[in-house]
Amino acid sequence: MKHNVRLLVLLACSVVILTQSLKAQQMLHPGINQNAADLAEMKRRVRAGEEPWKSAFDRLKAIADTPFVARPFAHVLRGPYARPNIGGNELSASAEMAYNYALVWYITSDRKYARKAIAILNAWSPVLWDFDYNDAKLLAAWTGHVLCNAAELLKYTNAGWEQKDIDAFRNMLMTVYYPLLRYYFPEANGNWDGAIIHSIMAIAVFTDNRAMFDNAVDHFLHGPVNGSVFKYIYPNGQCQESPRDQGHVQLGLGEFAGAAQVAYTQGLDLFSIGNNRIGMGFEYTAGFLLGKEPHCYCTISERAKNAGGNYEYVYRHYKAIGVELPFVKKAADAVRPKAARNVLTSVRQFDKNAIEKSKPIRRYPLQSVVGAGAIPQNPDTAGAVLVLPGQSVQAAIDRAAGSGGRVLIKAGIHILPATLQLPSGVHIYGEGMASVLFLDPASGMRDAIVNKEEDMHNIALKNLVIEGSGNVDPGTDPNSNRAFKGRYNRGGIIFRSSKEGGMHNITLEHITVRNCTFNGVLISGADSIAVSGCDLSENGGNVIPGASLQHNLLLTHCQNITISNSRLVTSPYGSGAALEHCKQASLTRCEIARNGYYGVLISESEAILVRQNLIEGNDRSGVLVAFLYKGSNKVITEQNLIHYNGGYGLESYAARGSRYEKNIYEGNGTGPLQEKISEEKSILMY
Repeated sequence: MKHNVRLLVLLACSVVILTQSLKAQQMLHPGINQNAADLAEMKRRVRAGEEPWKSAFDRLKAIADTPFVARPFAHVLRGPYARPNIGGNELSASAEMAYNYALVWYITSDRKYARKAIAILNAWSPVLWDFDYNDAKLLAAWTGHVLCNAAELLKYTNAGWEQKDIDAFRNMLMTVYYPLLRYYFPEANGNWDGAIIHSIMAIAVFTDNRAMFDNAVDHFLHGPVNGSVFKYIYPNGQCQESPRDQGHVQLGLGEFAGAAQVAYTQGLDLFSIGNNRIGMGFEYTAGFLLGKEPHCYCTISERAKNAGGNYEYVYRHYKAIGVELPFVKKAADAVRPKAARNVLTSVRQFDKNAIEKSKPIRRYPLQSVVGAGAIPQNPDTAGAVLVLPGQSVQAAIDRAAGSGGRVLIKAGIHILPATLQLPSGVHIYGEGMASVLFLDPASGMRDAIVNKEEDMHNIALKNLVIEGSGNVDPGTDPNSNRAFKGRYNRGGIIFRSSKEGGMHNITLEHITVRNCTFNGVLISGADSIAVSGCDLSENGGNVIPGASLQHNLLLTHCQNITISNSRLVTSPYGSGAALEHCKQASLTRCEIARNGYYGVLISESEAILVRQNLIEGNDRSGVLVAFLYKGSNKVITEQNLIHYNGGYGLESYAARGSRYEKNIYEGNGTGPLQEKISEEKSILMY
């Protein structure tokens, strides 16, 4: 077995190796948003009257000169939509003012501002006992890193903060804040974990806890569900909350960027990972706010379409390292005249020589499959049986089967009263994302489409949507109808034969299948399958027969397979693509990302080619070639970008005659080993 592995280097080594090298080091102080050199440069620019820092400071000082008295609570309660809200506003305001005072103290050397900041921290530290209600973690995450930034400045600038009071603040962090935050909350929308990671990093710095810091970094890179930056920001820049509203999107982006800012202060570059993924998310969102219409695998929300205050640091960071983000610059320019602290804390002293030396050479084979899934078009209607919403799709298919075989599903929601049964020789196509097939939940049936005959052949499904959720309205909350909630049992396209090659010539082209708790597409016993330009997402829940057994795409006992230019993403409990007992298959130029199990799962198969795919952010290994009884044979995995998966980049057991070469690995797992290639007949027991 030949292994020609190319490890992509980040800042002279991979993020994982760099993280390990940092473990033995002490935390840098001051070291949360800025280090000592950054703070000194910020102070110099303000005192020299340089803009925009001088005006930003004037605005900050005006805020600091307004009367403020901290009102601490023992029990801070914040429910959804701030109902109830007992002590939440007071804590948030206290955190903000403490940081404001601390910065003004540092710049002016006027101790009255230091005393004000210290008074706030000293007021809350002995009083706060706990948080409660729906937003408990979120409120703690919003305020934790702000309080820590204030405390870090006071502790390391001779501000007069007594050691007993520092100890009391540390006690509050470690007995109130950290116990609440330490388990994260990836089941919520991604802005929650972005904020939690941000605050845990800040707490780790202030308390000199390297293990805590490393844990937050690992969650940033590999957190499940909505927990990591790769779960939140997709390869095209779209964000997990893009269908919700742009306020929450900017909140989430800001928290992940804030966490990356803390990490950068400590010598770890999380901004460059994933082809500058944070910058891509900001640029995508800023472009939309400023009038661009980006491609979105959802209905992008027009709500809260106003630029927030987190653009300044992101713009200046990427500009300093030579990455141009024109829409981010425009957003920062628009917000800057009213901004205060964000402008000041964006001052960073970059070592340009170190930046040049650490720039990796990236030859990424693929960034994203923009446009996969159903696409708008003006379909050819000549000779087709047309189906309008409300008309019987099954009747149209049965009619077409004896008269040319073409069925056009017109735009609209087509509610199927029963599972659709496909005969041979039928070509069914739609008008893009507007043509939706939806199995009526009242039917009591699970699967949207099945084969009518065991020897079904010469069929094609093109350019339409199969909606697998219990409701055709996705709502504005991207978590509301997710398959992982498991309140229903639904399958998408399920074709089965009881013999090898029993079905043949099956084409799926520009099909969107989403939100099925069973498999999105399951084909068993077929010869000659073509899957191209499809978007299979959020399929494969934990319904019976259980988690890890249903996937976005599952092929069993099939041969002569091509899967190309498709998205196989975000299966809650399954893999992007699973091939079992298959022969002669190629999986090329696909985005296989954010799946709850493996990216690609291959078992007991032969002559499988996995080439030029983007495989990222899957909870286990990017690719697993599993051994069950005889193992697989002639698996070739080459020229893929496999990064930031929770397990290995590639894991293989007893795969005979196989080659894994010219893959690009980065940041997989928690150790430096990116591949596990074993000749042992090891059966994974989980």
